Parts: sequence; structure tokens; C-alpha cells
Amino acid sequence: MSDYYEAFEISPVPAPGPDAVPPEPYRGIYGMPAYVTVPTRDLDASVAFWTQGLDFFELFRTPGRLVHLRRWAFQDVLLVLSDQVQEAAPAIGIGFSCVLQQLDPIAAACRALRPDAVRGPADTFWNTRELEVITPENVRVVFTAAKPYIPGSHEAQNLAAMGIVGPAHEGHNEGDA
Repeated sequence: MSDYYEAFEISPVPAPGPDAVPPEPYRGIYGMPAYVTVPTRDLDASVAFWTQGLDFFELFRTPGRLVHLRRWAFQDVLLVLSDQVQEAAPAIGIGFSCVLQQLDPIAAACRALRPDAVRGPADTFWNTRELEVITPENVRVVFTAAKPYIPGSHEAQNLAAMGIVGPAHEGHNEGDA
């Protein structure tokens, strides 16, 4: 028996690849397994940045108090009106999955809204490409897109060094790729 199980059927994240297509926006209501709450002094300005720059949509609003935003299923953000907002970006942040083709448009949209708020996209040691954005509320948001696995590549060697065996190796276990 394995310590893990395949659960891709419950995830909206598509298999990595240059032709990966993001899922359609999910407008259904569900019990949120996780979400982030972002305090803001200006709900409308925050909604504008998150929707125009970060590719979220407004799911619902409680006027003058809260706006529930979403991208894909299970990517929920609650913007909450507050007088207490962080003055600097924290060391920790929130990460959202995306597909490779979404990174450059999100970066361009955010740079158009806040030119100094974007870092990347850049490739990582673990075979993803990431984009970091600091929102007007000083939230560190990282969009991560998995890159296709290429046996023998530098990234494949990095993954193997971490104990993640890819499909071209002997003893491959489907859940490890």
C-alpha cells in the first residue's frame, strides 16, 4: 500500500505542457478547503487589481465589507475592508497554479497596473516557471506553472536528485512523475 493516492480527478490543474489549457472559471458554491483573506483599505481598487491584473473574477460581494474573488476551483480570495493593512510585503505569500500560457499575460497586465510589483516569470530548480506579484495590499502572490517533464534534461536531473523519479527511469511509479 502506498502513502499517497492519485487525486488528479479532483484537481482543476491540467497536465503540464505548452498546450495546457486553463480550466473554465468555476462559479459554483462549495465548502472552501482553503482560502486567503486579504485586508484592504479600498475594496474597489483591490478588486480592480486582482481582476484586471491577476485574472480573478468577482464571485460575490457584500457591499462595503467583503468581495469574494476566484480564479479556478479552489483558488479563492476574500478581500475584506479593514483599517489594518500590512505596510510591507511579508516573507510568506500565497501561491496559485496556472498554465504556462497564462504567465506572460498576467505579468504584462500587472506591470501595466503597477510596474514595480512584478518579478519574473522565471524558471525554478524543480521544473516550474513562476511569477511573483506584490499586490496593492502588499500580498506576495506567486503563480506557478508546471513545465513538461523532459527525460535527461537538467530539470529532470534536479528532480531525480530530490528523489522524484521521472517516467523514463527504471522502477518508475506513476505517482512520482
